[in-house]
Amino acid sequence: MSDVIVTHADMRALEYCNRGARQWFARHGLDWAAFISAGLPAAQLLATGDAMAHAVVEVALRRAAMQEPQDGRQS
Repeated sequence: MSDVIVTHADMRALEYCNRGARQWFARHGLDWAAFISAGLPAAQLLATGDAMAHAVVEVALRRAAMQEPQDGRQS
């Protein structure tokens, strides 16, 4: 899980708005520009302890699980 990258698409899947998300990132001292360009590690978002972070990490984990090869090997 620590290597899962949470992306803007994961956030949008929950219909989180950019304006509110930018404010949330600022409150938690997270880099919005880095998130938009490359995503952020799930662990970094979870470290905030915020329920919204947990929700978006769950979306990212489901996405990552769907992208893994069926034989269980990492690509």
